[in-house]
Amino acid sequence: MLDCYMSSQLRFLLNQEEHFIDQTNLTNTLLEYLREHGSVGTKEGCGDGDCGACTVVIVGNDGKGNTHYQAMNSCLIPLGSVAGKSVLTVEGIAKEGLHPVQEAMIKTGGSQCGYCTPGFIMSMFAAYYSGEKTDLAVEGNLCRCTGYLPIREALQSLSEPSPADPFLDLLKQPLLKQQESEGFYHPETLAEVFDLTKNHPEAHFIAGGTDLGLELSNKTRTFTDFISLERVAELKLIRNDSDALEIGAGIPLSQIETKLHGLFPALDEMIHWFAARQIRNRATLGGNLGTASPIGDLAPVLLALDASLKLADASGERVIPLATYFTGYRQTLLKPGELIVSVIIPKTLSENVSTRHSFSYKVGKRGTDDISIVAAAFCVDLDEQQNIVKARLAYGGVAATPIRALELETYLTGKPWNLETLKEAKRQLAETFTPLSDFRGSANYRNKLIANLFEKFFFQFSEVSA
Repeated sequence: MLDCYMSSQLRFLLNQEEHFIDQTNLTNTLLEYLREHGSVGTKEGCGDGDCGACTVVIVGNDGKGNTHYQAMNSCLIPLGSVAGKSVLTVEGIAKEGLHPVQEAMIKTGGSQCGYCTPGFIMSMFAAYYSGEKTDLAVEGNLCRCTGYLPIREALQSLSEPSPADPFLDLLKQPLLKQQESEGFYHPETLAEVFDLTKNHPEAHFIAGGTDLGLELSNKTRTFTDFISLERVAELKLIRNDSDALEIGAGIPLSQIETKLHGLFPALDEMIHWFAARQIRNRATLGGNLGTASPIGDLAPVLLALDASLKLADASGERVIPLATYFTGYRQTLLKPGELIVSVIIPKTLSENVSTRHSFSYKVGKRGTDDISIVAAAFCVDLDEQQNIVKARLAYGGVAATPIRALELETYLTGKPWNLETLKEAKRQLAETFTPLSDFRGSANYRNKLIANLFEKFFFQFSEVSA
């Protein structure tokens, strides 16, 4: 059965020209390949997906079957992940003369030292065809010369693409036939995934790779075989019933951001601040939870919403509460060969609940593209008398795992939603966790955030004046 996974070399389109990937380069990053093969307009800045200098555009799927352009950080993408895909760089969009985005940057003087310019151009290129000409389009691109004003002017000056634009035609062209190569496998079903894990137990799962890509980019770890989960159909399903929302673990966060907006305000808020667009175009729920990072932004939200995980391996499926999933620092209940299939968020409320307040907060040194100092999510259910029926307070960045304030949750049950309850909650929160000090923030600062974020939540959803 594995013969179907072992054909010749992987290939992809780079600026509409076919490229073959040598098997020894499968775990090199796309950025490395580009610069080694003459596409030196794409720059390496941080190598961590933070600065956007390495941004390229990849033809992707919007989740509705429509192809569109997506800006992504090439420094975090292993070369094997672009098999069968079409990649565009700053050189490739200027083959027939300057692209309108490039002309706009020249007209407004948007390029200063020029190092960040190709990344801005490619983010703006994707926005040009999506119609999103706002700051969100370039939130993942840093300009160290502080030339943001003319860059914004360039983006806002763009008109609509001409019907004769060749890059509109490119979106209609079929992609390369998907192929496989030993060492980087691209199964399309869970059955194929588990067939591969049986024969390649040393292989690592990879979906968006925005966390694992750091290890590839910085050469801190050596990998041999990968099993890519990007094409697995069962990981891309969404079930929105009256009682629960089930989100496939392989759906990119940018799709969740648009397709599920408004269902859970706490999730909407955290995804917005999760990272920049380039990261959200690849990052997945399953990947964020699978890394089990204590500073993973989505875990506190899902903990506060009482989410469960559907896990699967060759022996079958099981569903566990997310609250039991984390067992230690980057340790989980996942068994070897087991993966996260979906996240299930309940929607039903208890009969005596009249109001639900839920929101999330992220504190970092930078807005949309930085690691949390503290992330917090709260969910409080109230009855008609404004007494607390159930409370969930979850935090990231304050312990070895994402964690809930369980003792305080018990205390809050039955208490009135008022200032006296808030005062006691803040007192207990100041003593609940023992966070560490690091270069992002001191333990004392984190402790203050733990309590003050809940206070902010209270006044956001209370008629009491601050």
